[in-house]
Amino acid sequence: MIGSGGHGHVFVGASVPRGMVTLGPQQIKNEWDWCSGYHISDTLVIGFSHTHLSGTGIGDRGDILLMPFDPANPKRTEGHIYARLDHALEKVSPAEYTVSLPDYGINVRLSATERVGMHEYAFSGREGAVLVDLQTGIGWDRVADCALTVLDDRRIEGYRRSTGWAKDHVWHFAAEFSEPIAAREEDGGKTVLRFDTRRHKRLMVKVALSSVSSEGAWLNMREELPGWDFSRTVKAADAKWNKALGTILIEPMDEGQEKIFYTALYHSLIFPALYSDVDGRFRGADGLVHHSDRDQYTILSLWDTYRAEVPLTTLMDPDFSRSLADTFLNIFRGQGKLPVWHLDGNETDCMVGNPGVIALGDLVLKGYADDSAAAFEAMLTSSELDERGLAAHKQYGYIPYDKSPEDWGLAKSLEYAIADAAVAKVALAAGDTAVFERYQWRSKAYERYFDPASGFLRGRTLRGKFREPLNPFIADNATDYVEGNGWQYTFLVPHDVPGLIAKFGGPERFREKLDALFVAEGDIDGSVPDMTGMIGQYAHGNEPSHHIVYMYNWLPGGQNECAKLARKIMDELYFDDESGVCGNEDCGQMSAWYILSALGLYQVDPAGGDWAVGSPAVRSATVDLGGGRALVVRAENNSPANIYVQSAEFNGAALDPNWMFIPFEELRQGGELVLKMGPQPKK
Repeated sequence: MIGSGGHGHVFVGASVPRGMVTLGPQQIKNEWDWCSGYHISDTLVIGFSHTHLSGTGIGDRGDILLMPFDPANPKRTEGHIYARLDHALEKVSPAEYTVSLPDYGINVRLSATERVGMHEYAFSGREGAVLVDLQTGIGWDRVADCALTVLDDRRIEGYRRSTGWAKDHVWHFAAEFSEPIAAREEDGGKTVLRFDTRRHKRLMVKVALSSVSSEGAWLNMREELPGWDFSRTVKAADAKWNKALGTILIEPMDEGQEKIFYTALYHSLIFPALYSDVDGRFRGADGLVHHSDRDQYTILSLWDTYRAEVPLTTLMDPDFSRSLADTFLNIFRGQGKLPVWHLDGNETDCMVGNPGVIALGDLVLKGYADDSAAAFEAMLTSSELDERGLAAHKQYGYIPYDKSPEDWGLAKSLEYAIADAAVAKVALAAGDTAVFERYQWRSKAYERYFDPASGFLRGRTLRGKFREPLNPFIADNATDYVEGNGWQYTFLVPHDVPGLIAKFGGPERFREKLDALFVAEGDIDGSVPDMTGMIGQYAHGNEPSHHIVYMYNWLPGGQNECAKLARKIMDELYFDDESGVCGNEDCGQMSAWYILSALGLYQVDPAGGDWAVGSPAVRSATVDLGGGRALVVRAENNSPANIYVQSAEFNGAALDPNWMFIPFEELRQGGELVLKMGPQPKK
């Protein structure tokens, strides 16, 4: 339940790791804090739907909504049948969601396999009813077409097609009931199924999904959930979560930290979500049906997750990383470019830059792309398009605000530059020096925005005139920056920290600017709700800040400051209560930052970069790397007060105290990282 309050926007319900089905309660409000369909402050429920988002800043999905109720006494509001929701009567675990609905005398239990949701309703009256709602979605989602067919007295099937954040979003479903349907009626375009519950008070429902067809949904049900044993389904889902969460075993500081850590790991494992059927078929980005021998995934919140969640999964889940690379290439084949923010077969183009290029570059450089040549081609093609400000970025090496009519030019160009650096590195590995040199030049966009007089990256014209006036505190989402201001975007150069240090005139000047970021106070005008978790002008609640504390590691003695700030963020901005995430969870990115930082490691350069040492917040951790390998982190003498690394050894070799980085290839081979901790900075 961490993140179910505040602005966390997390999914609440039952699922399995990266499952197609996310089955949970849906509430009626259509407001920002209800992007997942649920918020702990709400006390009404209108049913239980099979698809949700988690931690996003836009609402969508909410497909195939079922609401059990007493047909003799339905409660209605705003066109919905509802029940009052008492959170004291909820019980939530990753594998099972249960709630009692006193309005109807019904107890609800939910669980899931990868592609099938399982419901159990315990009725107290003589007759029970289930509303099957194909009309209602979450947030921007609006139904465009839907159909429900009754096949016999226990089986129904159909589809729901909708438009919203995902412009053409379709889910086919197949549903089977444990008891015969006694009657059927329409209720405002929704279907009510009645059941005789005098003898059998318990009604179970199995609902399978498919992006392809109802036949695909039936196949998914036959393969994954042929029987009716609810407890066995819960036990199987629980075992899958325990296995996934057991990939990292920690000795925590205390029970509260243990809750935070494993809830974070849980949230990082909900998405990306499975998108292909058991036979390998899936609806492609071109709207056609395709097949892959590897599992395909959706919910690719890449502007967020390329920074920490993708690197985390490359360490702890090689098989998934290979499937993710295959997913990227299939999306490229379907739409002609790599994903930006992919949702149920649709490109939303949400946020800026080419984050799919960055993430795929990381996967290629780490050896997770089955066809690295095809991946390189996809990265290159996606980076040569003339869309979303990219034409100006290609031509000028930045986006002059007088030559591009689009807002957020500086933010777009800096994000493109990170992707360009990924292309350059893959080109170099492939021996293509011409592409390497061109993209290396493009990756230096920050140099063209740098104003030595003010020490900020600023919007500028083609002739070099900086935008006036300069107010680095204002985040108006209408000029150079998106979901941030000049303070945060001045440091959005994770791929070339030495180059940014040089622009500032050396380590000491850069240190002064970094120090100032964490104490600067000014009016950000309050119009950007994503800017949360503020420490000075560092905004941990939004992703462009996430690498910044680790930039100290490039400065002499700077690892001490990195350690202090990383621990401060973990201690002060993550909690074991409903409001325990300081901003939108963003499909696992906020949590992935915590997981890596608690282990004492972070990959600053998101495409193949070395991993910086921070300040481990656990006493020890063991990461199962697969193939019989493990990475063990031992934080000797660690405590809430002993936040500074006194010495570091990896596999018996001491790390340079002024250069605490470890290449990914060495981490992946496993071994032991021993960090001796103390209460004072190491000189």
